[in-house]
Amino acid sequence: MRLARVTAGGRGGTDRLLTEVGRRLEAEGAPLTGVVQSNIEFDPARQCHMDLHVLGAGDGAAEGLRISQNLGIAALGCRLDPHGLEAAAGAVAAALATGRPRLLIVNKFGRGEIEGGGFRPVIGQALASGVAVLCGVGAKNAPAFEDFAGGLAETLAPDAEVVLAWCRARLSGPDAAD
Repeated sequence: MRLARVTAGGRGGTDRLLTEVGRRLEAEGAPLTGVVQSNIEFDPARQCHMDLHVLGAGDGAAEGLRISQNLGIAALGCRLDPHGLEAAAGAVAAALATGRPRLLIVNKFGRGEIEGGGFRPVIGQALASGVAVLCGVGAKNAPAFEDFAGGLAETLAPDAEVVLAWCRARLSGPDAAD
């Protein structure tokens, strides 16, 4: 299968897992693109900042794209900045358009993707081009992801070596591991 999802437990667990996988693959020179998220924690009374790192950018131009908004300490609404998310999705779509990447990593299939935006069109672009896709999916969004995937996604164990093995198998050749 060319589509997989992973869910790691604990707050930020999937972010940390995908960041480790993405950074290791970048260090190996893998032809990939996508985003991984870093959360900048302050203290328990304040929500973290959420930043995306665009994988495979090389020049660092797309490092640290802020995707969270500061809505104040008492805010209960979604603090995702849709403009930041769309900027990251645009950078990844441009990388895919070069034809170089053979793997797309998306840190989260979230509300934006469920509603048809965010990285959803980029995921479709990648799959249509034969690029393998790995998505982080939270437990509450799993049913929507499964509807999107139509039974064509593999669920991976939340272990860096397992996820790396899946990624490397897809990177080893155009028809590998299908």
